[in-house]
Amino acid sequence: MIGVIGSPLLFWFFIGSGLGNSFRHVDQSASVSYLEYFFPGTMILIILFTSIFSSISIIEDKKEGFMQSVIVAPVPRISIALGKIMGGTLLSMLQAVIILILAPFIGIHMTPASFGVVLIALFLVAFELTGLGFMIAWMLDSTQGFHAIMNLFLIPLWLLSGALFPVSGAAGWLQHVMSINPLSYGVEAVREALYLGSKGGTQELGSLELCLSVTAGFAVLSLVASAFIVARPSRA
Repeated sequence: MIGVIGSPLLFWFFIGSGLGNSFRHVDQSASVSYLEYFFPGTMILIILFTSIFSSISIIEDKKEGFMQSVIVAPVPRISIALGKIMGGTLLSMLQAVIILILAPFIGIHMTPASFGVVLIALFLVAFELTGLGFMIAWMLDSTQGFHAIMNLFLIPLWLLSGALFPVSGAAGWLQHVMSINPLSYGVEAVREALYLGSKGGTQELGSLELCLSVTAGFAVLSLVASAFIVARPSRA
């Protein structure tokens, strides 16, 4: 937990402090600092790290023979995927909620309603990322290969999600890439939920309802794809 939470927190503090005086968002109040803007992205980064670490255990389970015992069990294949994804999702949410407690100290004051919506958004993002990590880990036999794919695929997915910089401030072609990035809607949903009922959201990608719907859709898609991969015959 120290490694998963500590690294994003240091990243958030140093990057946020260094870019604080250079950051201006045209769609937000001038009182919103970069530390405040970067806060939702930091929670998503913690979820991303936890999802990666929880997915690595799949490769280890396959090497030790435990996963073979699970596969031959008379249970639906979707229950295998759902059990593993839910475990990583709840662990990711727990660690993100620990950071969420810091929100009032940086000027984000949530109501009970906004806190509940934030939890829903964090759950959907955690489910989506854990499902994606599950699919990649299930198809690999090497932890080194898994780390390489994570660095090549998931980290850029986070960088282009609006966590570090707003969509409106990116180049034209980059805005299109960010608009089709499913994680962008998760980050935007968390940011909009934090400012529910107050002036602080951006709605760059649409309303809160749209962002939650897109994130939920990709979460369901990741579960269906994971169950399909588990049901495929294993390689000899």
